[in-house]
Amino acid sequence: MLDAFAFSANAVLPIVFLIVLGYLFKRSGLLTTEFLNVGNKLVFRVLLPVMLFLNVYSIERIRDVNIGFIIYGVAAVFAVFFLGIAVGCMITRENAKRGALIQAVFRSNYAIIGIPLAASLFGEKGAAAAGVMSAFCVPLFNILSVITLTVFGKKDDRKRPDLMGILRDIIRNPLIIGTFSGLAVLAVREVLVKNGISFRLNDISVVFRTLETLKSMCTPLALIVLGGKFEFRTAARLKREIILGTLIRTLAVPILGLGTAYFLGERLHLGGEHFASYVGVFATPVAVASAVMAKEMGADEELAGQLVIWTTLAGTFTIFIYVTILRSVGIF
Repeated sequence: MLDAFAFSANAVLPIVFLIVLGYLFKRSGLLTTEFLNVGNKLVFRVLLPVMLFLNVYSIERIRDVNIGFIIYGVAAVFAVFFLGIAVGCMITRENAKRGALIQAVFRSNYAIIGIPLAASLFGEKGAAAAGVMSAFCVPLFNILSVITLTVFGKKDDRKRPDLMGILRDIIRNPLIIGTFSGLAVLAVREVLVKNGISFRLNDISVVFRTLETLKSMCTPLALIVLGGKFEFRTAARLKREIILGTLIRTLAVPILGLGTAYFLGERLHLGGEHFASYVGVFATPVAVASAVMAKEMGADEELAGQLVIWTTLAGTFTIFIYVTILRSVGIF
């Protein structure tokens, strides 16, 4: 048990500390709002796509990807999505609140916290598995969020969003571009290998080292920016929704997602790297982007923002517990 505790601390606490540092830097005046906004753009438009690209490219062969691992991840996200609809409809009758709650149930902070956590838990294999899963989870989270916030708008007479325009934005999402670029280059590499050409991207050392440097910047900057953007406000009118949404996101969803994967693990040939990715999908807090989308599409933006904050705070403890348990049963 002591070994499991130490393993969890080494994997989770550095991530937590970076978030705390971001919050302290902002409060002490070392970080400005303008810097945080620019840093957020840099992370999403450049650093995260580069990290996803390299994580996917690090896979030796496409045929090595465990299809069962992907199928379960996608199916479980859909299951959690429908759970979110049921929960949102039971907790409140206000559509604006329902949209924010449903997103909180199914949409994890996979890109900023989940992928670095997977790498911390299971090294390069964990990062590679998380990169592959991102090819499916990142677009799926966006599409389900669009569906959720289109159905659960703030006002019935509110102009509905241009669905084709939103789908174009999803396709242009830098995270999706980075992931699928990695898959495309990986496919080209396999074709070259079959034809006797052993070319690798790292043969162009200047380009590869530059990409590696950008990748190394991603996690610390993303987590510091996340911490710097925390704003604690009183939200008495939302107390019930915040408590229930936080409990479902940080307790119910991880227990269902990870617990089911554990019982199906042998049948699906799941290893530690796959569970590292699942921790990112099911156990991480609500994605920051959920609050942005809630604001843009008419849902309750204050509730969405509060759920990001409180699930992140609760998640620092619950992730630690889940990782400790998985370590104790021999997953990691």
